[in-house]
Amino acid sequence: QVQLVESGGGLVQAGGSLRLSCAASGRTFKSYAMGWFRQAPGKEREFVAAISWSGSNTVYADSVKGRFTISRDNAKNTVYLQMNSLKPEDTAVYYCAADFLGGGSPTLREYDSWGQGTQVTVSS
Repeated sequence: QVQLVESGGGLVQAGGSLRLSCAASGRTFKSYAMGWFRQAPGKEREFVAAISWSGSNTVYADSVKGRFTISRDNAKNTVYLQMNSLKPEDTAVYYCAADFLGGGSPTLREYDSWGQGTQVTVSS
């Protein structure tokens, strides 16, 4: 498994931007598709975005399409989530996850490793 550590969360006003980072340990990072998920209080964890190992394929939840961008830097073992035009309903704990030899799935159970999460709070 790969170890994942998220950073970049915080408090931002509606309409603002944040960039989340997820640093992965190990030398096999490029063997993993990566995903971002989020969980709001009292709700189930939901898919946000995913990217294939090469970065050539990305997929987004409808709720964030056009506002969020997922990217990766395999040389730095890091995946990013650029979040623009943030809304109060984006408030959640954001988790990154790794899917060994995956293609970038929106399905939570496909992911082998998870970070501890970073809080994003969007005020109205």
